[in-house]
Amino acid sequence: MDKAVTFALAKGRLANKAVELLEGQGIDCGVLREQGRRLVFDGPDGCRFLLVKPSDVPTYVDHGVADVGVVGKDTLMEENRPLYEMLDLGFGACRLCVAGRPGTSLNDRHLRVATKYPRIAAEVFAQRGSTIEIIRLNGSVELGPLVGLSDVILDIVESGATLKANGLCVLEEICPVSARLVVNRVSLKTKESAIRPLVEGLRAALKEERKEK
Repeated sequence: MDKAVTFALAKGRLANKAVELLEGQGIDCGVLREQGRRLVFDGPDGCRFLLVKPSDVPTYVDHGVADVGVVGKDTLMEENRPLYEMLDLGFGACRLCVAGRPGTSLNDRHLRVATKYPRIAAEVFAQRGSTIEIIRLNGSVELGPLVGLSDVILDIVESGATLKANGLCVLEEICPVSARLVVNRVSLKTKESAIRPLVEGLRAALKEERKEK
């Protein structure tokens, strides 16, 4: 690359798929396959990779510590940072939904909502004209309705198997969610010669990949 680019990648499955796409564009990501607890990796072509918590990717990109990030649309909506959302990468597909026990009404004037997405929840239910009590949970939000902590949950749903196993169901789908490529606004100008070709290359590769399916 003409100018070294720093990537913020969400640990786990998103990072693995992101690496596959980046390598398809000629970026050497071999250092990411090294074993250990390292979080910062410097590639042989000058690129740097940061492995971070998914919810922190927008923060690193927004502050310019990373130029480019790969993160789920749900996280972008919750963080609401001033980033350029360049591409829908298509992987990590799921749905952002309101779920609860079958028959639960969402028309009640006051609902208790368990979620790790308080900003999204507030916005969604404000549009419905509902007053809600948001109960912030970071894991196993399905427990909320089961133990009486909340009336419903707002969370991402992939197959729906966990909901079904716990006697819950989707009550309303908010929007589809998938991994997105985001870019720092300043970096897009100062490193345009490196970032623009990458974006266009990924766009073409994704288009071809979808055509083959």
